Amino acid sequence: MTYDLVIGDRAYSSWSLRGWLLFDAFGIPLRTISARLYTDELPTLLQDFFPARTAPTMRTPEGSIVPETIAIAEELATRHPEAGIWPTDPQARATARVLAAEMHAGFVELRTHCPMNLRVSYTDCQPPEEVLADLARLETLWSWARETTKSTTPWLCGAYSAADAFFAPVATRIATYNLPVSAGAMRYVDAHLAHPSFRRWRAMGMVDGADQDFYRRDWPRRDWPGPVPLPARAVPGTESGNAACPYSGKPVTHSLELHGRRFGFCNAFCRDKTAADPEAWPAFMALYHS
Repeated sequence: MTYDLVIGDRAYSSWSLRGWLLFDAFGIPLRTISARLYTDELPTLLQDFFPARTAPTMRTPEGSIVPETIAIAEELATRHPEAGIWPTDPQARATARVLAAEMHAGFVELRTHCPMNLRVSYTDCQPPEEVLADLARLETLWSWARETTKSTTPWLCGAYSAADAFFAPVATRIATYNLPVSAGAMRYVDAHLAHPSFRRWRAMGMVDGADQDFYRRDWPRRDWPGPVPLPARAVPGTESGNAACPYSGKPVTHSLELHGRRFGFCNAFCRDKTAADPEAWPAFMALYHS
């Protein structure tokens, strides 16, 4: 049996990203149930997840309802100690919990001025002093964590942990709004943008429903600063070199083209999420290199 996880729009729901990373980045199977923000979809869906009011909300295999990412992280860590959600070293684990707690509760000005949007990147968002103060606090926390845990990895407390999953939406905000941070902080942001689980989430977010007007800004745009995707594109028809979808094994109904070769999928979403970032999907890359 697997877990259920209620999520909002992947391109915009920063809390949903954090909750989903707690599964995908640690190899815990789940089934996502999505609802579009700013509609009746989410409150209607959550009627089956009482007492939850927000996304993400987890339902355990035996039916327990767990809203809020702090609670989800702790429950998953208890159930899956081998997954490494929190560091095993006591000092690193304490540091990671401090980081996750402050991220969960703070940085209101940054969240408000720079809502998560994975579909665009701007050259400048004119951050006010309150946002700059939040960025300075981030720099302090990130430097303190690395010094305290003596991390030699790209992550804050050694191996990738829940603390990093909690800061992933902030890393995307720095990328989206071209926020001013130090070179060291930007290396941490770059590590997030290149993380396999984040790339999968963003690839899905690029094709997961229409743009939400609430997140639209009129600032000048630039290219997304993360890894450049391979030049795949959706094409009409079902002609492809593979007879079955690399994800589901079902018959091909949709196709994409990459470097002159055609690959088939069982539905438009499978095709489009792959076209958005082919290298994010190991099953597709295994087919591509076969």
